[in-house]
Amino acid sequence: MIVYLHRHAQAGHRESWPGDDDSLRPLDERGRRQARALVELLAGRDFSRIVSSPYTRCLQSVEPLAESRGLQVEAVDALAEGAGEAAALDLFRSLDVPAVACVHGDLIEALVGESAKKGATLVLDVGAEGLDVLERLDRPA
Repeated sequence: MIVYLHRHAQAGHRESWPGDDDSLRPLDERGRRQARALVELLAGRDFSRIVSSPYTRCLQSVEPLAESRGLQVEAVDALAEGAGEAAALDLFRSLDVPAVACVHGDLIEALVGESAKKGATLVLDVGAEGLDVLERLDRPA
């Protein structure tokens, strides 16, 4: 199963967020530009579902993409920060079609063993035995 693993776009710094609940931290201006640019980055790519961490910054990162494709963003706790690799892999393996998954940096590191910049997208082939990184797409500006 192909999964376009997208690290949420720029959302400012956790330390400077004035709210008590970091899950509500929104994208900043740069992040909003990155979210809009994701539409072009994935133009011509085949997927028909978009799943995301329920955190605001993740949802906002893929909303323009969902709107452009006429899809709904599915908020999934298995992709929340700290949810862990096993929950994400179970979710990916249950997908019946290629999908975009918007996640946090900790999950990318757990899944592929390396970090990814905010707004980066990795193309994964997820199978019963594990996953392979097929491609690293250019990050939107």
